[in-house]
Amino acid sequence: MIERALYSDLPEILSLQYLAYQSEAALFGSRDIPPLKQTLEELSDEYRSHIILKMTSEDKIIGSVRAKEQDGTVYIGKLMVHPDYRGKGYGSALLSAVESCFPGKRYELFTSTRSIANIRLYERMGYTIFDRRAVNDELVFVYMEKC
Repeated sequence: MIERALYSDLPEILSLQYLAYQSEAALFGSRDIPPLKQTLEELSDEYRSHIILKMTSEDKIIGSVRAKEQDGTVYIGKLMVHPDYRGKGYGSALLSAVESCFPGKRYELFTSTRSIANIRLYERMGYTIFDRRAVNDELVFVYMEKC
């Protein structure tokens, strides 16, 4: 089931985030990535300015995604699925659900060039790469859009 997260869900969502982003950290051999350093206070700030959805199974949060509209574009981030539930279409379902909160808009997201599975998912969902930005020698982000 996918629905809007409650404020009381934020600690569980943050715990899921720390778990789900371990695989991203492993791609770089470093745990020094923003999703693993986000605090509950920062997530609470996002809760006030974003739509945060949660996916539950047996009263446990197994997935989440966030989005915020600004100037006609919906910026989607922190799409995550618990590692034990990956490969079942839940990421696609969460992405569709958050898009449906903002019908008829332009959607934008980004991921690392090393996150091949993420890029494939986004391409299957109709996203195309429109920009690449190097953060440093090790980290390059691809920016994807769906209009």
